[in-house]
Amino acid sequence: MSRADGVAIVLWIAATLYAIFGGADFGAGLWSLLAGGSERGRRPRELIDWAIGPVWEANHVWLIFVLVVLWTGFASAFEAVFSTLFIPLSLAALGIVLRGSGFAFHHSARRAGGRALAETVFGVASVLTPFFMGTVVGAVAGGRVPTGNAAGDEVTSWLNPLSLVIGALFVSTCAYLSAVFLVSDARRAGAPDLERYFVDRALISALAAGALAAVGLVVLRNDARFLFDGLTGDALPLVILSLVCGTAVLILLRRGARRGARPLAAGAVGSVIWAWGVAQHPYLLPQKLTIAAAAAPNATLTSLLILFAVAVLVVLPSFALLFTLVQRNLVEETSRPAVQLRGADASRDDP
Repeated sequence: MSRADGVAIVLWIAATLYAIFGGADFGAGLWSLLAGGSERGRRPRELIDWAIGPVWEANHVWLIFVLVVLWTGFASAFEAVFSTLFIPLSLAALGIVLRGSGFAFHHSARRAGGRALAETVFGVASVLTPFFMGTVVGAVAGGRVPTGNAAGDEVTSWLNPLSLVIGALFVSTCAYLSAVFLVSDARRAGAPDLERYFVDRALISALAAGALAAVGLVVLRNDARFLFDGLTGDALPLVILSLVCGTAVLILLRRGARRGARPLAAGAVGSVIWAWGVAQHPYLLPQKLTIAAAAAPNATLTSLLILFAVAVLVVLPSFALLFTLVQRNLVEETSRPAVQLRGADASRDDP
């Protein structure tokens, strides 16, 4: 394996981590938006705030890592993507900023109207950001990003059926991941009513993601045959693995199993991402730019691999410690939702 392939693998690992953990955070914003009126949606939003509060900002480390590796290790690919697709990328970046602002201000706003506005901004931005990121992936997968500075069409490159379907798929996948994670968080908080609430939403979003994935394969066959052939060829075992993991998650949720759903949901999403990578190998930009052609000099690639080794030794244990503390309820930024008892009076308050 060449150093260029090694750096490409590092890039894909970081993208996978961001898709799983960052995606779950984006999905939480969607569920916050869809929770309903202030009183009806109060308890789901309390759980979301409690669950993601200590970690939501940390997950953007992986996005920064992806950008640094792409820019440093594969500058020509970075140039092509960020010049042709500057519109959806700018909208996604704006969404990240607005989402962070909404999440921060809805805790500190003194007036109910201000809190409601901040919650809406947080929710809407949490939908728009993964959608526009998905359109970028659709543009790359569809071969609409040629090499060179602004060499592709700034509008049709991402505003097309394939990009729109993948954008919607990104949103539904984030919703699915988040709902599965929040089922475990509701159990951790001792809130069985919220556990049932998010089990239902996990099942619904899983079905939506599956339907969009099926539509995406049809569009891929017509619009990006090279990638479709890769997914049904060398990458087919990973596609099957994703389907198996996703099905297992649904079975566990229906049976009320207490363990396994989150890693299997992460495996379902991660398998799809790696299937995409295998399907388009050896290209960074399918049929336009190979990994080898885009790679920086060997000295730069070696530095990136050393940087990744340092991150494995320093950053990953730090993240593992943070998530362990959160999962053991040793780090809390907001009060956990109170336990809601079942019964005639309590059932009227169920979300």
